[in-house]
Amino acid sequence: MTENESSMERDFDPDTAPDLSTGGWPERLAKAPLRRGRPPKARPKVSTTIRLSQDVIDHFRAGGRGWQTRIDQALQDWIKQQHDMA
Repeated sequence: MTENESSMERDFDPDTAPDLSTGGWPERLAKAPLRRGRPPKARPKVSTTIRLSQDVIDHFRAGGRGWQTRIDQALQDWIKQQHDMA
């Protein structure tokens, strides 16, 4: 057992877990779709390289984690403002 595993308390008793090897479970589990990670987005973000002034970077980084997302949101807001003005 690792250090992390030994520090975690179990919230179930493994001796009372149902037997999934009987009662039709193997067939149901074999047919179940395998899903990993987050569901794909319709319009995922695109990785790019952009050069920004140090003042802009400093301002957004001062807000902590998520600074790149906040830059993205600021640009989205600017685009919306431009469309509203047209």
